[in-house]
Amino acid sequence: MNTRRLLLLGLVFAALPAAPAAFAQAKDAYPVRPVRMIVPFAPGGASDTVGRIIQPAMADLLGQQVVVDNRSGAAGNIGVEVSVKASPDGYTFLLGNVGTMAINPVYYTRFAYRPLTDLVPVTQVVDVPGSLVVHPSLPVKNVKDLIAYLKANPGKLNYGAPAPSSANALEAHMFLKATATDAVQIGYKGGAGPAMIGLLGNEVQMMFVTFSSAVGFARQGRVRMLGVISPERNPALPDVATMREQGLDMTVGSWQGIFVPKGTPRPIVDKLYSVGVRMMKDARVVKRLGEAGITIVTSRSPADFTAFVKAETGRFGKIIKDANIPTE
Repeated sequence: MNTRRLLLLGLVFAALPAAPAAFAQAKDAYPVRPVRMIVPFAPGGASDTVGRIIQPAMADLLGQQVVVDNRSGAAGNIGVEVSVKASPDGYTFLLGNVGTMAINPVYYTRFAYRPLTDLVPVTQVVDVPGSLVVHPSLPVKNVKDLIAYLKANPGKLNYGAPAPSSANALEAHMFLKATATDAVQIGYKGGAGPAMIGLLGNEVQMMFVTFSSAVGFARQGRVRMLGVISPERNPALPDVATMREQGLDMTVGSWQGIFVPKGTPRPIVDKLYSVGVRMMKDARVVKRLGEAGITIVTSRSPADFTAFVKAETGRFGKIIKDANIPTE
């Protein structure tokens, strides 16, 4: 009996040195199956556009398929909830944006999940400028014309927005307040895609929307872009003046970045950070984002991105408070 016990103990101890090596190999092998990218908005909007542009390059770097999973609704909160509840194993990540990560936590005070508590920021990937667009039937050519038209027709124009807490709605609220004008907000489910369809169909006559969601339609003449919300003109449509050039200092922007569930192992976070930074240098990604007028911006580290999101949450909290926008 003693001999059998000794042999058994010998086998156990002999196996111990191999365990850490096997664990290290398992970590190094990540990922070994497809990875899911949660996009918290409907197809057709800026988040979906960015997600599908970066998808091939990310898949190449990870060596596995990256599946885009659109989970729209509740101003992006449904997608956030799905991401928070996902297993923290690196096989699900969220492509969050300024609305879901910085505005919603301030606006939806009773929402059960907090992005910076329940998710781990990995890196920013882009900054998407905003734009002011109108239906081409509207007899205005620039922001000055639109303000004059609104003053002559108070409350007669409709504007589209995906949610009261969206960057689009905040931009419209800021614009109407700054110009002492009035228009009727029409809400749309999902992201900029459904609202843009409403503008194309003349259900609404004006809206603030991400540049990438409108640039193609503007080139086709199906919408008229009156202004760009960015410090400088966008090379994709260089003839369109910035809002600042036209007398309105609006710098909201719509950044996007990668987030993973709380508890995701640090080596996986670090690998996703490295992949995130590298994929934004891929020639295919650079070309397609440039054509859409989207700026590539990556973080210096996950900690740097975390600090940025915290600062943005504070900034939009002040904007909402100063504008007296009621929260939910």
